[in-house]
Amino acid sequence: MSEQGDKSTASSSTKKAGLVSFLTGKPIEIPEKHLFGKCRFVGEFEKLNRVGEGTYGVVYRARDTKTNEIVALKKMRMEKEKDGMPISGLREIMLLQSCNHPNIVCLKEVVVGRSLESIFLVMEYCEQDLASLLDNMQIPFMEAQVKCIMIQVFKGLAYLHTKEIVHRDVKVSNLLLTNMGTIKIADFGLARELGYPMSPMTPQVVTLWYRAPELLFQAKTQTTGVDMWAAGCILGELLLHKPLLPGKSEIEQINLIINLLGTPNDTIWPEFSQLPAIENFTLKAQPYNNLKTKFPALSASGQRLLNFLFMYDPKRRATAEECLKSSYFKENPLPCDPRMMPTFPQHRNLKQQPGMLQQPPPVITQVITGPPINMFPQECQESETYIGSKIGISELLNSLQ
Repeated sequence: MSEQGDKSTASSSTKKAGLVSFLTGKPIEIPEKHLFGKCRFVGEFEKLNRVGEGTYGVVYRARDTKTNEIVALKKMRMEKEKDGMPISGLREIMLLQSCNHPNIVCLKEVVVGRSLESIFLVMEYCEQDLASLLDNMQIPFMEAQVKCIMIQVFKGLAYLHTKEIVHRDVKVSNLLLTNMGTIKIADFGLARELGYPMSPMTPQVVTLWYRAPELLFQAKTQTTGVDMWAAGCILGELLLHKPLLPGKSEIEQINLIINLLGTPNDTIWPEFSQLPAIENFTLKAQPYNNLKTKFPALSASGQRLLNFLFMYDPKRRATAEECLKSSYFKENPLPCDPRMMPTFPQHRNLKQQPGMLQQPPPVITQVITGPPINMFPQECQESETYIGSKIGISELLNSLQ
């Protein structure tokens, strides 16, 4: 029994250490004081509940036991990794570290557990995500509130695109909302920096409902236009209070786009016929743009903004900077100030708490704290979120050596 216990302990120790000597091939025991390197131990954070799941990890609401601050703790997926941290995780950390903007979620630090598979990103906590709100709201956002949300989305995207970063997974579930009415773009697991000349990237990115036509037709290169198409889908979803293009397959997604915007051709999208996937499709002939029919109550400037976001040719598609200058945001109803946005119950935190029965989420109603105020154009100030504790990627790797 003792031998079995010793073997079990040795096996457990080997798994925790995860390091093998190149000289002897035997496991190396890591001294406790060197186990976490320059990173903090995840045990210093108390997990409160699970709030979501990103492209490359599970997200928890947690409390920093040293500062009492509530944070979001994202556990990186490492189940299938045999050669250390996945490149997607390294990329997400580096990109988030390079960003400092009020509308981009802030990475505070990286913390680790006792095994090499336990790596966590500590990020600022946001009380809501737009997907959950839209699923549970009885009353849709008013147009002034939709404008407030979209202005912040465009500001965040303009910042990313200026830094040559394309998010590649912009959707309502990746837009977080704080109780102060601030929108934060989150989940950079698929984000990439653009290089010149542009190198080929996989087209299987961006959730299907928000996927740009150049991705559906398997264009070899991607631009910031994929984010702008997704932003157009989000604007439409907020106005309709339901997904704009909810395809169940790539074929259906293409047909939905054609039904809404008409059939693309080389006249409106040069080199369209040379896209790799075109030879696999026979597109139906639909010559009409039906945006006006889909949004009959939307003003002419709002229609114009949607049309520019939904340009088939990504080179002609509206940029985030151009969207911020749209007259749609300067006409009535004027966008409300973020501080005047409604607040909502934190229904995500009622789920999966220890000792609690599973309950359906409460019906969400808006709690209006004041009338909409015209604060546009209001330039966002630099984020005051503490970033001094950010761990460099080289330090992170050194701490695991």
